[in-house]
This record gives sequence, structure tokens and C-alpha cells, in this order.
Amino acid sequence: QVQLVESGGGSVQPGGSLRLSCAASGRAFSTYTMGWFRQAPGKEREFVATVSWSGGSTVYADFVKGRFTISRDKAKNTVYLQMDSLRPEDTAVYYCAAVWNTWPARTPADYNYWGQGTQVTVSS
Repeated sequence: QVQLVESGGGSVQPGGSLRLSCAASGRAFSTYTMGWFRQAPGKEREFVATVSWSGGSTVYADFVKGRFTISRDKAKNTVYLQMDSLRPEDTAVYYCAAVWNTWPARTPADYNYWGQGTQVTVSS
């Protein structure tokens, strides 16, 4: 079992930055692929980014390339999503997800553990 707790969401102006954190508890965290997804009101949950168990491989959605960075700290059992140059269309609830030993993992159906989500609002 893996439990995930997100933090770091909030309100920011366009062009601003936020860093989301996802703290994981449970066994063998380092063997899990980790991902970030988001869901805006009235829309389906969509893929944002994923990082491999080693941290050596990452994949991003086209709409965040060059603006967001996913990383993981195995010693802290934590995954991060650094979000820069935020836009109003980035407003959503952001979810952290985990799946064991699967790569790549780019759809919600690929993951079997989820956090509760953290709200990100980008508005002037």
C-alpha cells in the first residue's frame, strides 16, 4: 500500500510559480513510477507529467513542456512539481499518483494509488 499526500497548492497571478509536493508513505516507494495529473471543473482528469522509479526518465504533456518540472527525492519519499510561468488555464485540482514498476504511465488508468488533490488557482 502507498499513501500519497499533496501540498503546495494555492493562488498565484499569471506568470507566477508554485511548487507542489507529494509525500509518499508505504513500502518500496523507490520502485514506483510517480505522476501528476490535473482536473479542472467540468473536464476530465488529464496527464501533466511522470517520473520513473529511478528519477532518470520524465515525460511531460505538451502544454507544460518548458514550464513545469517533475522530480523526486528518494531519501524524503517525495515527488515535486515545479510550476513556472503559470497561466489561467493551469487552474485545476492537481493530483499525485503512483504505480508499481510501470513505464511509461501517462493515463489515469495506469495508476492505482492517488492523493486527495491540491487546488491551484491562477488569476489576476
